[in-house]
Amino acid sequence: MSNWIERDQQAIMSTYGRLPIVIDRGEGNYLFDENGKKYLDLFTGLAVNILGHSHPAILEAMKQQAEKFLHISNYFYNKPAIVLAEKLVRNSVTGKVFFANSGAEATEAALKFVHKWSKEQSTERNGVVVFKRSFHGRTLGALKLTRQPGVYQDFPATDIPVFEVEPHNVEALEEVMVQHSPAALIVEPVLGSGGIVTLKEEYLREISNLCKKYGVLCCMDEIQTGVGRTGTFFAYQHAGIEPDVILFAKGIGGGLPLGGIIVAERYAHLFKPGDHGTTFGPSPLSAALGNAVIDELLVNGQLEKGNVVADFLHQQINNLKSKYPTQIVDVRGKGMMLGIVMNLDGSQVKEIQRQLLTDGLMVDVTQHTIIRLLPPLTLTNDEVQLFTEKLEEKIKAVVNANVSS
Repeated sequence: MSNWIERDQQAIMSTYGRLPIVIDRGEGNYLFDENGKKYLDLFTGLAVNILGHSHPAILEAMKQQAEKFLHISNYFYNKPAIVLAEKLVRNSVTGKVFFANSGAEATEAALKFVHKWSKEQSTERNGVVVFKRSFHGRTLGALKLTRQPGVYQDFPATDIPVFEVEPHNVEALEEVMVQHSPAALIVEPVLGSGGIVTLKEEYLREISNLCKKYGVLCCMDEIQTGVGRTGTFFAYQHAGIEPDVILFAKGIGGGLPLGGIIVAERYAHLFKPGDHGTTFGPSPLSAALGNAVIDELLVNGQLEKGNVVADFLHQQINNLKSKYPTQIVDVRGKGMMLGIVMNLDGSQVKEIQRQLLTDGLMVDVTQHTIIRLLPPLTLTNDEVQLFTEKLEEKIKAVVNANVSS
């Protein structure tokens, strides 16, 4: 066992099921461990490193900002944050931004905003509609919205009413809106931790229409799906709708903590000084990296390049599904966000993950039997080919083992 692993176990609380490697550095689409072995990163720090590792644009933005200052309080104007807010609004909805440090903090900010909105309406509207198997964070407010028992467990719950509905059930959603008069609905356009469940574009339009019909705030949780991950800057844009609130984080910070909410102009006045705040939101350094990420994606064409490779990745995975329909029962997702649903038990899927890691390929497993891919938009066709060949090897090994037994 590496000395670093021993030291981690002695000094850091055991809240994560870590993979048995110690990362030393990252370059391009690869991570390198302490022994110099390289790994193709199809995981990207859970959808964070959208441009891979040590991207030149990120490094240059970091150098330029670090030479100026790393932190100022929110009593002063933060130029990188102002520029980033302008870019976010320009590429989403006309409105204003509140910056935080993470996805969970974005959810907490959204909950406080929903409360302010509800109070201004002078109605009895209260509570939030969420979807089964959704994930919105682990802080106590966000945890109440997260619909995964293994996550929320028996931790204390806030008294915010939460109404849970099954995705793609329009009748059930409308019934909740009629019977309970919720203040808001919060939805991931693609349920990430919940199994890469892609909500159909027609259904997202139904959601938007129902929210308008019944006076419910429509909030899109784009924490994992945003910043080019699914092929558009935000995933809701595939459906051609306009939400009231957008939650963002992960990919926007270029590898540093950054998150927040974008609120449509008609409601942006609701947050007043003192209503909400955070010491580090946003870090000028994180904001500078966010500007570099957006420019690389939307000005320098990396989003379009990534979409071409994403199409090839989907094609290759679906080809594998055609060859192994018994083992691969579904391929889900959009863009560089895929779920390969395996008809294997959880231990077999975890073993495939471990074997891929041994071969220098990092993937995630969610909901026990779904291989989750969250590759960088800088992925290449050759790297796609490498992954699909290695995955086929592992599936063949499972098939042969089942035959021999």
